[in-house]
Amino acid sequence: MDFLNPSLNSEVIGVVVALGIGLLIGLERERRKGEGPGRSPAGLRTFAAASLAGAISVMIGGKGLLAVVTAGIMVLVAIAYLRSRSDDPGLTSETALILTVLLGGLATQRPVLAAGVAVILAILLAARAALHDFVHKVLSGDEVKDGLIFAAATLVVLPLLPDQPVGPFGALNPRAIWIIVILVMAIGAAGHVSTRLLGAKGGLAISGFASGFVSSTATIGAMGARARKAPELLGAAIAGATLSTVATIVQLFAVLAATSLPTLQSLLVPLLCAGAAATLYGVIFTVKGMRETGTAEFEQGRAFSLPSALLLALTLSGVLLLSASLREAFGEIGLVVSAAVAGLADTHSPAVAAASLAASGKVNSTDAVAPVLAALSTNTLSKIVVGWVSGGRSFALRLIPGLVLVIAAAWAGACLVSIS
Repeated sequence: MDFLNPSLNSEVIGVVVALGIGLLIGLERERRKGEGPGRSPAGLRTFAAASLAGAISVMIGGKGLLAVVTAGIMVLVAIAYLRSRSDDPGLTSETALILTVLLGGLATQRPVLAAGVAVILAILLAARAALHDFVHKVLSGDEVKDGLIFAAATLVVLPLLPDQPVGPFGALNPRAIWIIVILVMAIGAAGHVSTRLLGAKGGLAISGFASGFVSSTATIGAMGARARKAPELLGAAIAGATLSTVATIVQLFAVLAATSLPTLQSLLVPLLCAGAAATLYGVIFTVKGMRETGTAEFEQGRAFSLPSALLLALTLSGVLLLSASLREAFGEIGLVVSAAVAGLADTHSPAVAAASLAASGKVNSTDAVAPVLAALSTNTLSKIVVGWVSGGRSFALRLIPGLVLVIAAAWAGACLVSIS
């Protein structure tokens, strides 16, 4: 019984998927075909037939015959284009017809992939007006340039950089540092998009909190650059920078819970106090920022500042070198000193190290409190430096009290626990 033959069933499935692909794309093109002498030569039936031709050619003669059929379709498309009387010089329908032939051939071997690509193609074809309006009316020239810069930094420069320690004390990792540059640009772009979507009132605060889960230090650098560029957004930028610290506290909760629950219990009150202080300070500046920017209108411009991102990376490189030199000078004289030095660059790594020692029984969970808070304190110093460098004096003088309040609340919570 042939209908039970698996190979026959797969061929039937391939033909059915190919027909569906042709009908799907042809349906969209039929609606834009037009009428009269200027109409497009390809519509619903043509696309369906082209997709079936691709499928049948693969079944009969394999990839070689598919190439011949595709070449024939290309010749017919070229002739039809040259004879066309349409005022639209675009090649969208012609390119879609050639791709439909190839998708029909692909459907006989990988039907799921072919169907998925066909759906994406149909969406792109149907979204013509929206995409054109987005490019011409929504995006600015500077934003397009920024997109190209970001793509080059991510896809061209990053793969070429070595992923190994170099420089004095082996403290610098070029790939890791460049990732910081990319991260700052991405955060700046996220703030730019959020501001465009939500307005200058709340976009920076929301994007600052969300970006803080990636890097609070980088977020502060990006917010400082935004405040320097647009002083009327200073309050909103301060809110985003402060709320990024809330994300740092939340991340500490997560990594400590995954590493050592007793350590998290010992740090619960200090972290809650720090989180509450950061949230309160951030909310105050969010409200203040909304009032300050109530009459401000968003101006199209650059999505991020590449010089600010490079300056931030240079600053963090200096912090890493300082951290390595201090570690070399002091050695391993104590968990608190090493955690404080490591905290200049990152809070979570020394926190995990201290919690791991507690989990292995080498230290008590209460002994891990001071190293974690020391790392949080020195990381606050790094944030202050980055905030001053990226945002200038006006930004830093408003940000520093909030950062100091957060770390003071954490130490106060630790004191309360020790007293009780």
